[in-house]
Amino acid sequence: MSSQTPASPGQPPPKPDPAAKTGAPTVEPGIGFTRAGALWSSLVAGFVILILLLIFITQNTSPTDFKFLGWHWSLPLGVAILLAAVVGGLITVAAGTARILQLRRAAKKSHAAVPR
Repeated sequence: MSSQTPASPGQPPPKPDPAAKTGAPTVEPGIGFTRAGALWSSLVAGFVILILLLIFITQNTSPTDFKFLGWHWSLPLGVAILLAAVVGGLITVAAGTARILQLRRAAKKSHAAVPR
C-alpha cells in the first residue's frame, strides 16, 4: 500500500514535502581539471601576452644605438627588449634542460644499482 493519495487525471502530482528529506544533500558532480581545459587556458593567456607585447613593440619604435665588444648597431627599442627577453628565455630553457638531463642520469644510475 502507498501512503500517498492517488492524483486525479486533471491535477498535477503532489509535490514532495521538503521537510521529509533526510540524509546528505545531493551534490551535482562538477567538471574537474582536464588537460584540454588547461590547454585552452594557457592558449588564451599566451594570446593576451602576445597582444600586450605587440602593443609594447609598436609603441616603442624609436631607434636606439647599441654597442657591444666593438660592434655598433641600431634597433627599435621594443625589438631590442623583445630580443633580450627571448635570449633570456632560451638561456633559462637550456639551464633547465641540462638540470633535467642530469637528474634523469642520476635516477637511472640509482635505479640500475638497486638489486631486484
